[in-house]
Amino acid sequence: MADFWDDRSLTPLHVPATAASKPDQEAGSTASSTASAAVPASQVPSVATPPVSQEDLPVAKNAGKRTAAKEDKKAKKAEKLASRQKAEVPTQSDPSDPLHEKYGDPPLIQSRAVTGRKWTNILSLTPALADQEVLVRGNINAVRGKGNSAFLVLRQGTATAQAILFKDDKTVSKGMVKYASALSQESVVEVEAIVRKVDTKVEACTQSEVELKVTGIHCLSRAGPLPFTPADAARSQAELDASTGPDGEKLVGVAQDTRLDNRILDLRTPANQAIFRIQSAVGQLFRELLLSEGFQEIHTPKLIGGASEGGASVFTLQYFGQPGCLAQSPQLYKQMALMGGMDRVFEVGPVFRAENSMTHRHMTEFMGLDFEMTIHEHYFEVLEVIERLFTYLFDGLHKRWASDQEAIGKQYPFEPFRWLPNGSSHVLRMNFDEAIKILQDNGFPEAQPLEDLSTELERELGKIIKKTHNTDFYIIQRFPMAVRPFYTMPDPEDPRWSNSFDVFMRGEEIISGAQRVHDSDLLAEQAAKLGIPVASIQSYIDSFKYGAHPHGGAGVGLERVVMLFCGLNNIRKTSLFPRDPKRLTP
Repeated sequence: MADFWDDRSLTPLHVPATAASKPDQEAGSTASSTASAAVPASQVPSVATPPVSQEDLPVAKNAGKRTAAKEDKKAKKAEKLASRQKAEVPTQSDPSDPLHEKYGDPPLIQSRAVTGRKWTNILSLTPALADQEVLVRGNINAVRGKGNSAFLVLRQGTATAQAILFKDDKTVSKGMVKYASALSQESVVEVEAIVRKVDTKVEACTQSEVELKVTGIHCLSRAGPLPFTPADAARSQAELDASTGPDGEKLVGVAQDTRLDNRILDLRTPANQAIFRIQSAVGQLFRELLLSEGFQEIHTPKLIGGASEGGASVFTLQYFGQPGCLAQSPQLYKQMALMGGMDRVFEVGPVFRAENSMTHRHMTEFMGLDFEMTIHEHYFEVLEVIERLFTYLFDGLHKRWASDQEAIGKQYPFEPFRWLPNGSSHVLRMNFDEAIKILQDNGFPEAQPLEDLSTELERELGKIIKKTHNTDFYIIQRFPMAVRPFYTMPDPEDPRWSNSFDVFMRGEEIISGAQRVHDSDLLAEQAAKLGIPVASIQSYIDSFKYGAHPHGGAGVGLERVVMLFCGLNNIRKTSLFPRDPKRLTP
């Protein structure tokens, strides 16, 4: 349960080798989804393809050549069509049109002037603005032109509104309708319009009680061909299962790797917008509670001379002729700050782990939420801060960011997170050996008192606790010393155990923490036992030679907290631009 990762792949069996290397391919998706792609079920290749016999190989090879030639011809044809269509797209207004100044592509915005114009956020478009003239800017979510009219859906963030153009030669000309109808999806436009209250709600838009009667439209940035649309990426699995295209074919979703390769488009979906508002909220609430309890924020180096966690899971580098590495955590420097006279500190910053692990909950870079504090008598003082911190965090998300959870749930349905209410006697706590007994009593004899729990056993324990205590949040304390880092304080009564703890959400560990060793001799001794060169951390050990306070602390991964609170199936969904062993871009 301490955060020592394994390399076990979570990819399913019977997946072709090219797919098996991809983490968490979403159900109902393909690895190369295109905009609004719809593939008949009969054309979807089977996963379990029969092996090709030796006598079939020449035929398969020739067939592959014919297929490649056919695809190449098809691509060239599509390229020519796109080029012709681009040439036909009107980008400028007709100078002979009396309304020519009301539409067309303006010059590139290069900070030429400040006009004093005021823009209205699409989210603010309500019946209260009826009959008022507004200026809005957003992306084209959808566009449909027909004869002398055009209908557009404009999007700003997650807010959408319908904009309409009807040719009348007074405020809207034929040329303006043609220009608007030819705008590409996701292009950025600026629209002048009159807000009009509608009799029938516009169900497809968030601003359903109003629409925009366009009097001017200019495209500030044209979007090129899209690998997929935000609408493609926003479909839930239930929608994919139930939906069919115009010819009765099954619609497909967008595979996770395709999303991440084109993350800018993927981020435009309502669920993703909400996920990263929740992520921002977790960081905000973390700071709020700790600042209110006398903690101060610090910023520690990420380039260091030796491993901060032990083991070989570090990114090494050359630092002006000497070896260095990226910090696995701010652990050593948090403690050094305390020895420098700061009683309570915290940090929000990047953490680097070089484990070659392709699981649903690990990344090689993530955002760490860490804190450290002096204690008077017992490491339970740290646990009490954690209990107040997470109760405050969960209460805050529930009360202040409920609408974002709803937006996430529409695409990724999840059971609401459960925790014991504020004011209860305790967040659920238990000793490690008690947790082992619970597992053994429930049919898991492989759980052993002095061995760490596997991911599978952690999950099973989470299910049992949810059933018996109706909580997704709990703490296990007093872990075996053999599974904790070198700087963990041993239990005073039995050195096989340690003054340490893990914190869990939905049966998955989010925090490893402990009372730290503040005696320099004991610290050096324990580092040497684990094979850590003492010289590489000598400055850290020396910091405890000048009078050291007893202390403890914890670290939590921001992305993992968001993933588990929102019931998501992969941590990559909660990282803006995730990094794992196979992904270093974008």
